[in-house]
Amino acid sequence: MGETIFVILGRVHHEILLFAVVGLAIGGIDDFIIDSVFLCRRLWRKLIVYSRHERMTTATLPASRQPGRIAIFIPAWQEADVIGRMLRNALNRWGNQDYRIFVGIYPNDRATLDILTPLASGEERLILCINERDGPTTKADCLNRVWRAMLQEERRTGSRFKAIALHDAEDVVHRDEIRLFDVMTDRFQLVQLPVLPLPGNGGWWSKLIANHYCDEFAESHGKFLTVREAMGASMPSAGVACAFERQMLERLANAGPGGPFDPESLTEDYEVGLRISNMGGRGIFVRMRDGNGDLVATREYFPDNLKAAVKQKARWMVGISLAGWDRMGWQGGPAEWWMRMRDRAAALSAFVLFTAYLALLLWGVLLVAGLFSDVTFARISPVIEVLLWINFGFMSWRMAMRAIFSGMAYGWVFGLGAIPRTLIANIIAMMAARRAMLLYLRSLIGRPLTWDKTQHRFPDLESQA
Repeated sequence: MGETIFVILGRVHHEILLFAVVGLAIGGIDDFIIDSVFLCRRLWRKLIVYSRHERMTTATLPASRQPGRIAIFIPAWQEADVIGRMLRNALNRWGNQDYRIFVGIYPNDRATLDILTPLASGEERLILCINERDGPTTKADCLNRVWRAMLQEERRTGSRFKAIALHDAEDVVHRDEIRLFDVMTDRFQLVQLPVLPLPGNGGWWSKLIANHYCDEFAESHGKFLTVREAMGASMPSAGVACAFERQMLERLANAGPGGPFDPESLTEDYEVGLRISNMGGRGIFVRMRDGNGDLVATREYFPDNLKAAVKQKARWMVGISLAGWDRMGWQGGPAEWWMRMRDRAAALSAFVLFTAYLALLLWGVLLVAGLFSDVTFARISPVIEVLLWINFGFMSWRMAMRAIFSGMAYGWVFGLGAIPRTLIANIIAMMAARRAMLLYLRSLIGRPLTWDKTQHRFPDLESQA
């Protein structure tokens, strides 16, 4: 009887292993093509472009031909811990540039209101927008309320804003981004700047979780978005450090939700980028350094505990990988289809990872069983053996690329840590996929999706200075 069970386990292991190695090989080929495109593009620009022209910085960037006022939208629900320090830092860094900050808040969020009311008193650059409904609604609904407040401000002043930028209540902004948005929205309808997570500063476990975001964003905003732009695919917005040309965003607005953002979406920022592309707009990802050589980017803390990280990534997965499949469809050409498929493969990729770890666990069980019994198991097929070696090569390449990009952004010691942090990233992805599937299935039977936000932190910039 025991031998029969192990024989069955051996067959199950073979089927699971076959599924895993095929899925991992497909993903490995996909990632390798992206890496190859990036490396070829980088080599061409180095040999052809930058051999003849100096790299542009914000210090050498020409002024906008049609300068205009920039509106900054900040949705806030239970952000009393960070919103005051974030706004004081932004007002200080941006100084007297031409902008207005609109903060969307809720009447039942007394703590945030108490922080913002004295800060906005007598400060013309800061405008509070109180939602008509109690919170939380969705982030998109809050942004639509801010949009309506901006329209009221335009009617009051008789002057239209040139562009709308998005930020979150925990963002550490760069002093030159307003000027960069002003220049780039002359030609582009969506401008996305890099987002760089701040490294964790807690215990070792908290650092592992927080720092895996650093690895992922360093690679995504250092490589993938540049490839996406180069291929002519739509540029998704990250929801922060991004700006939309005013007229284009108005074209997306309709009377139903009361603004350009879909209140039923959990990833309204991502969807707006795709909708802009569908309407013929152009998006650009800008990696530019300032006069001191620092990257013009937004920095912020990401979750440093397992529960919050799973919650956040599940929200992204629901909005992009699951709900986005039927909400946004398959428009554009082959490059666009490829990019959207990559966006929507997160849940499937997490399942493939799960089967790979399950196959590894079963292999261990069968190995131990073989040591203490006379049961013999069939040798894995030559096809699976070849795929295992191919996947080992792709895995080694993938870890090296992540370590390189993380090292370029945060230093090489930090970059080497990206290799073991890959395991943490995989665990979080699998747990987030499970949560995302549950949330999505509940939404299909009528349970609405709400603003499932995480607790935010803001760095102590004064002590760091």
